Amino acid sequence: MTIRKIFALLAVLALLVAACGDSDDTADDTTAAPATTAAPETTAAPETTAAPETTAAPETTAAPAPSIGTADNPIEVLFVPSVSAEEIIAGGDLLKEALNETTGLEFNVSVGTSYASTIEEMCASPENTIGFIPAQGYVLASDLCGVEMALKSLRFGYTEYWTQFIVPRESDANDLFDFAGKKWAYPDATSTSGFLVPSGLFERFAIKPAESFEAGGHTAVVRAVYNGEADFGTTFYSPVIDADRNVFNENFLTSPDVTEENVESCVLDADGQIDCNGEFPRDARRNIREENPDVIQKVKIVTLSDPIPNDGMAFGPDFPADLKTQIVDAMIAFADSDPDTFEAAFDAYSWSGVATTEDAEFDSIRALLQALDFTIDDF
Repeated sequence: MTIRKIFALLAVLALLVAACGDSDDTADDTTAAPATTAAPETTAAPETTAAPETTAAPETTAAPAPSIGTADNPIEVLFVPSVSAEEIIAGGDLLKEALNETTGLEFNVSVGTSYASTIEEMCASPENTIGFIPAQGYVLASDLCGVEMALKSLRFGYTEYWTQFIVPRESDANDLFDFAGKKWAYPDATSTSGFLVPSGLFERFAIKPAESFEAGGHTAVVRAVYNGEADFGTTFYSPVIDADRNVFNENFLTSPDVTEENVESCVLDADGQIDCNGEFPRDARRNIREENPDVIQKVKIVTLSDPIPNDGMAFGPDFPADLKTQIVDAMIAFADSDPDTFEAAFDAYSWSGVATTEDAEFDSIRALLQALDFTIDDF
């Protein structure tokens, strides 16, 4: 290669190097492209306004219970089954009519299947029940749920009654001690006069009958003794009265039966009552007079217990106070103003009137129940 060609090649290379240098400087000085402007922030969608809360439908207000003493909620009048239900209901209907006329209240009359069922119903329906119950039942009901006795019955002027111990008339039994080793018929274990009081006497005097059985009511006890199914029985006692409904013998505590010379004269009179030559027995024996009109000739009274507070009219523990006062006043007025109808209404129980009472009058029965360890579970 000639010198001339070598110089030409070197000139071309110099131009190339200069061109490369210019390219690098240009890159350093190049103004940076402006930063890409960020897309404007997307404005958040406005929060969705919650739908207004649905207002809860107002609670349905229960219809108010019918007022007590109306046709839709009558006052329940409860009787214990001491005599036949038919006899009690017949009298109860008279009572219902009289009270309705005086108070304008509605009543429904029924007879319990047992003494205990009557108390249970009063405690289960405390605001609309009235019970005609004996002393023992009242004490247990009072302790169980607060039942309140407002009126006690009057029988021919007495506010107490007695247990009578009856035997076949040919029996040689003369007192309590003659019942040791004998067969005893009692109404049921819930009867004050028929079971509780005699049980207390037997316990006190260590008298032990050979056997005993529940006859199923005072009437059934009389029937059992009459038919020779029991050596003796225990039932309620009310004194013998005269034609004017006064106590015939003021000494009835020691001579409780019809006068001996008049026993054979006992017959049913035109009114269906036992008439023993002007003496009218009112104890439990008369309950079988229609089927056995000679019951007085066949069954006698041996002796009586100490006095027992009469049965009475009790109210459920939540019975309205104003209605209670109204009914008590109506009962007192009924007995005073229409004694004949009142006695007809309570013929099954021999009530001749009513009197106010208080819980303390039943303390003797309460003590007897405690002594025998007798509770509602035994009723």
